Amino acid sequence: MRSLMVTSIGVTCAAALTLPLAAPALSAPVPHASSARPPSAAPQSPGAGPPAAPATPAAPAGSAPTDSRTAPAGEPDDSGEPDDRSAGVAGSTQSLPLERLAASSDRSAAPAPGRGLDRRTTRPFSLVGVVWDDAEAELHGTVQVRTRAAGGERWSDWQDVETHNDEHAADLGSDERASGAVRGSTAPLWVGASDGVEVRVHPEAADEEGRSIAVRLPEGLRLELVDPGPDPATESAPAGQAGAVPGGRTSATPASLPVRPGPPPAGTAAVVPETLTAASAAASAVNAEFAPLGASLIPAMTQAETAEAAAEAAEEAVGAKPYIGPRPGIITRKGWGADEKLRERNFAYTKTVKAAFVHHSATGNNYTCKQAPSVLRSIYRYHVKSSGWRDFGYNFAVDKCGNIYEGRAGGVSRAVLGAHTLGFNTNTMGIAVLGSYSSTNPPAAAVTAVAKLTAWKLGLFGRNPKGKVTLVSGGSNKYAKGKKVKMNVISGHRDGFATECPGARLYKKLGTARTSSAHLQGR
Repeated sequence: MRSLMVTSIGVTCAAALTLPLAAPALSAPVPHASSARPPSAAPQSPGAGPPAAPATPAAPAGSAPTDSRTAPAGEPDDSGEPDDRSAGVAGSTQSLPLERLAASSDRSAAPAPGRGLDRRTTRPFSLVGVVWDDAEAELHGTVQVRTRAAGGERWSDWQDVETHNDEHAADLGSDERASGAVRGSTAPLWVGASDGVEVRVHPEAADEEGRSIAVRLPEGLRLELVDPGPDPATESAPAGQAGAVPGGRTSATPASLPVRPGPPPAGTAAVVPETLTAASAAASAVNAEFAPLGASLIPAMTQAETAEAAAEAAEEAVGAKPYIGPRPGIITRKGWGADEKLRERNFAYTKTVKAAFVHHSATGNNYTCKQAPSVLRSIYRYHVKSSGWRDFGYNFAVDKCGNIYEGRAGGVSRAVLGAHTLGFNTNTMGIAVLGSYSSTNPPAAAVTAVAKLTAWKLGLFGRNPKGKVTLVSGGSNKYAKGKKVKMNVISGHRDGFATECPGARLYKKLGTARTSSAHLQGR
């Protein structure tokens, strides 16, 4: 059994759940007082959802492509596999084994041949990545793809895929890492709606003076083509709140995300919508102190409301001044359309949140804010189905318009164990800014959103965004396992691992984020 997995439902909901007859049974949740501070976050704390179908692993090397899109739901397509839409699974993945490319004529420079696929027509997809069998093996070389826009004839130029992605992963020796399902993988790349692809993977070649030798590519290379599926069905927003989203923006935001009222009064039955499965109810119920079951958005609170709730949760006088920023609006997993049947059913927690690591997703900047939920669903499916992770890796995500999204399931106010910063996932949180920011400046709205989110979440755990903290490394290419490292409370991924992430341009903005976050806390 996983040491950090919890086995009871224990969802924190003040209301009883009334399930429709068509929904799977859900045990009654354990009631608790509504608060802004998370309940006990010890590894044994309740937080598991009800049983759900386990995530189907990506097909092993040499097998036929998985998941159908073109056949009618429930019927096999030309791959012979049934369409997983018949089981209510959003989106799908094509997994194509890479073929040997013609060897270079310069044998001394490139004795190890590359692998790839010639131009071909595929079922629709919007995100690509390459995976391989051994998670401990590194891909030393280059990966490039070109795609054809869906329904058209135009092919893109060659695009580079970030090959160094192992630093975004569960810690070495952790239950998630040792599950046997984890694969090596590149970063995913968002390419938009496409139906044709060409890929080439070349190993690093020996230099001309013989100072190095060419390396072999990892075994079992496969191209993953991810279709995010349709956006979730929208609900009507309450009167006077149509189109409202975090920060009061009414344009360039995810389509029609509704604003839901606060939790119902104690004793009021919360009816689970007919489309809310038991797994979805469990993922939503851990946020029940902030929004009703099945809500697409956790509404923002004012500074005064947040401070009052935090003081009450800490059993302090309401007049006391906690250092905490106003809670920002957060689009829930339900809001961006996470299919809860993909992830592992239980939630994993760590003891506290001492620091926040900021990342860029390295998925490219060719997305609109309306497409951000689709980008998230694609990354989620790539993390779970292709890379073999238990859930979405980051605790939160931020898009270029400054919208904030719930990431890994377990509760936005809780110390959820993520898989974002190899060696430093324990007692930290990971925030991914969607995009690539090595040579592109991050939008001011995204940096502001990072400041707002950290002011609130770090404030729940008494952390100063401008402060320092000592973390213990779980093992990385920068710090040996067990080494104590002093870091900024808001750090970039590269502070814990020798990596380009979060991109030089975003990394330079972290000082601004720290100052703004501390100011929002009232420091």
